Order: sequence, then C-alpha cells, then structure tokens
Amino acid sequence: MGLFYSKDATSDPSPFCDEWRRVNWNDKTTDLRIFRSHRPPANCQHVRILLHGQLGAGKSSFINSVYTALQGRLCSLAPVGNNFQGSVTKQYKTYRIEKDGNSFYPFVINDMTGMPNGSKRNQITHLKDIKLTIKGRMKEGYTFHPDVSLQKGDPYYNDRPTADDKVHVLVTVFDANTVSLLPSDNVFTIHQIREYALDLEIPHMFILTKIDEACPELKDLKNVYKSTKLKEMIENVSREFGIPQSSIFPVKNYHNEVGTNDDVDILILKALNRIIETGYDYLNKCQLQA
Repeated sequence: MGLFYSKDATSDPSPFCDEWRRVNWNDKTTDLRIFRSHRPPANCQHVRILLHGQLGAGKSSFINSVYTALQGRLCSLAPVGNNFQGSVTKQYKTYRIEKDGNSFYPFVINDMTGMPNGSKRNQITHLKDIKLTIKGRMKEGYTFHPDVSLQKGDPYYNDRPTADDKVHVLVTVFDANTVSLLPSDNVFTIHQIREYALDLEIPHMFILTKIDEACPELKDLKNVYKSTKLKEMIENVSREFGIPQSSIFPVKNYHNEVGTNDDVDILILKALNRIIETGYDYLNKCQLQA
C-alpha cells in the first residue's frame, strides 16, 4: 500500500474525474509575457529558489525544463543522471536564465545533492547542509560530503550572508512514481526541513515530476487535472506534510524529446510563476517588517 494511504483501486475504476484545477492550455504566449514583465523585488536582485528532494526525483531536469520553456529550445544546462547512479549533482550550483542579450530573469534556481537513503548520519548531514543553504551560509561551488556538513572556517562558508544569498522559496521535488514509497527516514527529513522553513516563515512548495510515467493514462497532458490517480496522490502528499494542495504542482520534465511541447511548457511555466510570485510575497513581507 506504500507510505501514504491509498484507496482501493476498485473503488473508483475511472481514470478520470471532473476537472479539479483550471488551466488555459491556449495561453502560453500570455504566460511568457508575464515572465518577461517580472522585475526584481525592491529589496533583492532576484528571488532565490532552492530545489531539494529524492535522488533521481528530477530536480536538474526541472531546471532544464524551465530553461527550455523560457527559451523555446531544448536545453541541457544542468547535468542529469538516472535512478541507478546516485546523485549527479555534487556541488551547490546557481542557475540563472538569460532574458535577452543584456539581462537575466529576476530569479535564480539553486540545485543541491539529493537526499541520501539509509545512514542516519548521512541524513543528519544533509539536513544541516540544507539549513545552512536556506540561511545563505553556503557559497557557490561547495562540494557536498555525505558524512560531514559545511563548517565555519571553510572557504565556502559565508560569514555575512546578504538578503540575496538567502533562500526565498523552498521547493521539494518528488518523483510521482515513488512518492508513495518514500523511505521513512526521507519523510522524517522532509518534515524537519519543512518545520525549519516554517519557523523562518519561508514559503515551501512541492513539485511532482514524471507524472506521465506514474499515470500512463495521461496520453494527453491536457487531462492532467482530470486524473483521479494524480488527484489522490496530491491529496495524500498534502495530508502527510501539511501543505496546501494549491502549493503542489504536477509537471512533466523534458527527458527524451527532440523538440519542445506547448503542454509541457505550460505546466512548467504555471508552476514556476506561482513559485516566483510566492517569493515576491515573502520578500515584500520582509521589507514591511524591516
């Protein structure tokens, strides 16, 4: 039955239900126009988004898919591996996306190594590193070590983080194929990270990747918000981690395509835009409290 409670498949044999989230599938031009109109927040140069999650969940592929959707061409900006070789991301890396020849979009995405499985010591190390990253203590290029977290005095330890260095939105990335089978130590780590972010009032959002694999009935992505299985999956994730369903976004990353797809782009852009807007809200609140 997996980690999360799941209904008996025979209780609702239909793979589709009434549409439970509205999307305009013919409005990609408007979505792109919204992104081009984004301006840096008054108190920061950009919104900093931190991705974390399972090994092989699709964090780096999500970054490449964001770049593809915004640039209109396939991109391999972030290195991508597979589920059998562990985490390809070994260093703390910041990704900026060019807006035109002279500027960048007013957000950056940070990628980090995936959550380890098994060793409690590795889990604790990972948790410490995420907390340091959220507070802006980790410098670009730091190499993650499974047994030892970043320490004061290390050349990559930032003694004086600015508002730009700190994380403004935390995004947990799940593989929709395996989210119901998450190891209990990973679940515990995510709860600890979420609690830490909430204590700092940092917004926390979830991305569900590989929905086309988890829900093979989605031959047409326009049916994503009619999927009974996906609706239940989001409800279960919301229940387990105490996050609103409106903060959970299902997406399909680019991985074996040879060209772009508007439906893939629209799901990516809708999720990213909500993440960025949430980051703006957080920074505006910080400015009012200053």
